[in-house]
Amino acid sequence: MDGHPAPEDRRAAPASVRIAAELRRDIAAGRLRPGDRVPSTREITRRWGVAMATATKVITTLRQEGLVRTLPGVGTVVGEPRPAPRPAPTGPAAQGRSARRRPGAGTRLARSAVVRTAVEIADAEGLEGVSMRRVAAELGAAPMALYRHVPAKEDLLRLMVEAVFAEHPPPDPAPEGLRAALAAGARVQWRLCRRHPWVVRLMSIARPVLTPSTVDHTEWAVRVLTRHGVGGAEALHAVVALTGYVLGMATQVSDDTEAAHETGLHHAQWWAAREPVLSRLEATGRYPHLFAHAAPPPDLDESFEFGLEGFLAGLEARLVGGPGR
Repeated sequence: MDGHPAPEDRRAAPASVRIAAELRRDIAAGRLRPGDRVPSTREITRRWGVAMATATKVITTLRQEGLVRTLPGVGTVVGEPRPAPRPAPTGPAAQGRSARRRPGAGTRLARSAVVRTAVEIADAEGLEGVSMRRVAAELGAAPMALYRHVPAKEDLLRLMVEAVFAEHPPPDPAPEGLRAALAAGARVQWRLCRRHPWVVRLMSIARPVLTPSTVDHTEWAVRVLTRHGVGGAEALHAVVALTGYVLGMATQVSDDTEAAHETGLHHAQWWAAREPVLSRLEATGRYPHLFAHAAPPPDLDESFEFGLEGFLAGLEARLVGGPGR
């Protein structure tokens, strides 16, 4: 031995390998325990100064090894320990079997599987975690294989919106009464945004995503209004205003979810960490009316319902002169 590194050691390992190894060591040492969040792809890009594709490769590697798993609305967390795998067989026969099992460019894909996988990634990590490369990696396929089903990322995002709206159709039949019907429709959209917070980032009143299922919601609301004697122009204004209320409140959910991905602190944990700040503010005596009620952190579902009832009461009074008409 002459003390020189072997040829394979002369070049540093790829960044994805080094980062995955570091996280693997943290898991093995117990610094990251089962259920703990691991850094998101965005956190990895910032902390280690690597590209999103590299960060995606890190998470994909750890997931394929069974070390982490994805929880919708939470992110990627450390998985439960599992028995150590038996040594992989070697030799030409074993390599042949592995090659037959390994997905790749020739893997048959369905558009529905591509969209479903993209939705699952967005649910767990937000839209920034979604890329054609990442979806391909999750499916064990070559990125170019996806383009045979989805021409571009913009098309993928549109299909994702269509998929989640198709799973949340407006109420059929609509409840009796204008206010009850519109409230039911708004609650469907609220549940959709609660389940898929990322969808808010893609929805726009000025430039909406036009797919069959999104337009179904608009058609349904206009039909409800016109059946209660509201004119076409007023009906459209009412739908835009109500949709704006739902999306405005849902933006709070989306922001909170994104912040949780970034910091690892969920809503209640964030407020708990602010207790010292709140105590100092209360001690100043500057906010007596606010602190006199000592309310817990705002519950977004309760706030949504409170605002929805008030909004619809005012809307109904303006459009049809009050309940019962």
